[in-house]
Amino acid sequence: MMNYFSTDFKLGILGGGQLGKMLLYETRKYDIYTCVLDASSEAPARLACDEFHQGDLMDFDTVYTFGKNVNVLTIEIENVNVDALEKLEDEGIVVYPSSKTLKTIQNKANQKLFYVDHNIPTAPFSRFAYTSEIEDAISHGGISYPFVWKSARFGYDGMGVKIIKRYTDLDELPNVECITEALIPFKNELAVIVARNNAGDLKTYPVVEMEFHPEANQVEYVLCPARIPDDIARKAELVALKTASAFKHVGLLAVEMFLTQDDEILVNEVAPRPHNSGHYSIEASYTTQFEQHLRAILNLPLGETQSKVSAVMVNLVGAEDYSGNVVYKNIDKIMAMEGVVPHIYGKKQTRPFRKMGHVTIINKELSQARQIAAKVKRTIEVISE
Repeated sequence: MMNYFSTDFKLGILGGGQLGKMLLYETRKYDIYTCVLDASSEAPARLACDEFHQGDLMDFDTVYTFGKNVNVLTIEIENVNVDALEKLEDEGIVVYPSSKTLKTIQNKANQKLFYVDHNIPTAPFSRFAYTSEIEDAISHGGISYPFVWKSARFGYDGMGVKIIKRYTDLDELPNVECITEALIPFKNELAVIVARNNAGDLKTYPVVEMEFHPEANQVEYVLCPARIPDDIARKAELVALKTASAFKHVGLLAVEMFLTQDDEILVNEVAPRPHNSGHYSIEASYTTQFEQHLRAILNLPLGETQSKVSAVMVNLVGAEDYSGNVVYKNIDKIMAMEGVVPHIYGKKQTRPFRKMGHVTIINKELSQARQIAAKVKRTIEVISE
């Protein structure tokens, strides 16, 4: 085994947002030397790494040059130059997730076709080179309202996704490569995080349940464990394991799923990195998702994934009518509540629905944690000066 600890080994991270920052808590714990590349001089991860490089993650030369100076390269965001990663792999740099996996996941149309090719259950869909082609499909009866429109590329945190209920809803959409999906009348949205190392060891975290904000299409609450029967949880875990194995993925793979009215599990989409649905693990799990990602990409033994306690995670996003220097109003009031731990991401500027932090509520009783979470949500406000 290679010696990663207190040596000249270098881990490169593409992206310096909050996921990178939280990953660096773990690299510091193990004294692993880290280099971070991000486009912003204000990136949250800039203060916690050993070397910070500013540059465009989509630029071939920038990513290639950065990657040549590290031993293992990983990501905290999918929108990176995969051609540069491919060249780095050819030249012996270890890259996880692989360029092949990223190329599939970066494009939602390719991601959906991958599920079909590997018999992974997913919602029925159609793909289009341009949004403008959808009108023809509707007029010829190929698609009927309501349906979900998704941009094939560069969608995140509810951006690039819209429910289309009538013809005029199409007017506001960009004319880009996209897919349409049948609108699934689901009971729950679930997620399972799978960890896999290069030796092929696999572990899953408990199934979590996600509650979404109706307007922003962002996760508001993540509950662990999900409030579902054991047999449904097992079914969700098996689908997630099948998905990770199909990708031959190394690292963490967050698999987002719908539980239909008929108790079927359908894969919505995946993220090949630490994920919002695993933030609860910092306080509630034996091994945080960030430590587990490190263990997996460095081919170390995987850690225990069970929870020590029930948890609910609340996303802190910018209030609707505020932009500018951030103020966390009433943060002292939520810190006075039992089992409440705020995480502030270090973004100085707020804007409507921008992810600024999260709060984890831990409690022996999940129902109690959920009640406190609702109180947290009502109390704290992310506003501007």
